[in-house]
Amino acid sequence: MKSLWNWLPDTIDRRVRLAAWASLVSQILIIGTGGAVRLTGSGLGCPTWPRCTEDSFVTTPEMGVHGIIEFGNRLLTFVLILIAIAMFVAVLRLRKERPELFTLSLVIGLGIPGQAVIGGITVLTDLNPYVVGLHYLLSTVLVGLAAILLYRVRVGARTSQWSVPAPVRLLSGTLLGVLTVSVVMGILTTGSGPHAGDGGAARNGLDSWLFQHFHAWPSYVFLGLVAVLSVLAWFSGVGSPRFRRTTTALLLVTIGQIGIGLYQARNGLPELFVGIHMVMAAVLVAVAVSLLVAQRVEPARAQLVGQRQQQ
Repeated sequence: MKSLWNWLPDTIDRRVRLAAWASLVSQILIIGTGGAVRLTGSGLGCPTWPRCTEDSFVTTPEMGVHGIIEFGNRLLTFVLILIAIAMFVAVLRLRKERPELFTLSLVIGLGIPGQAVIGGITVLTDLNPYVVGLHYLLSTVLVGLAAILLYRVRVGARTSQWSVPAPVRLLSGTLLGVLTVSVVMGILTTGSGPHAGDGGAARNGLDSWLFQHFHAWPSYVFLGLVAVLSVLAWFSGVGSPRFRRTTTALLLVTIGQIGIGLYQARNGLPELFVGIHMVMAAVLVAVAVSLLVAQRVEPARAQLVGQRQQQ
């Protein structure tokens, strides 16, 4: 047992970085597979939960391809749990030096079975659009937490110093707030649209045309704010090089996401592009959250400044 404990990382090494990357990628991937379940009409491929049928925990031949798709998405939850366990174990010896990594890995790990339960409730409520929407919203929260975890693994612990002035911090916080509104409006719009996950599933009864605009308007505001932030970062030299690179990444992802959204809205909501839009929203959340935490001075830089001040 002692040799196993000594084998665990006592510093940030390749194992910790790999687990952190796997955590973020898997959280985004399951959003994609969940979207595939809905967009292929397989939401009730397994008509009950936690079993797939009343008599079986696994899909049966009679359930066809829809059962395979839905059961496959359920199986992916166990992959996420294994990754979460690996992440938790990887930072176990670091819990005193890096308590934020320990806490984040624990919260993400506990969130996965919680999400599985909500997924089960969506099945038991015959794909109630509000429960389905909550399922997606909490998935984006886990994506955001995984993005923070990866950033902290790659960059280091949070410092008390800011690398950007207060107005930029306010702008960055506003970005995340506007993005939250856009995501919620997108969820409500999807709940009123044609992709219910099953032919007999209810819709929320909202005006799809109107809510498309409610979803689009904050998205355009978000794009404008990101553009302003990018100009400040690159032409005024605000923030660290990592902060500036992240603003560029956020601008490019935002432009791509809006382009996909416009294409799908004007072409009858094709399933493939709706699925890409869902996944890109998760990527957008990850980059936006990374931008928010990148506003602080990086540990290596803070240490260098401290050494200079002591000389």
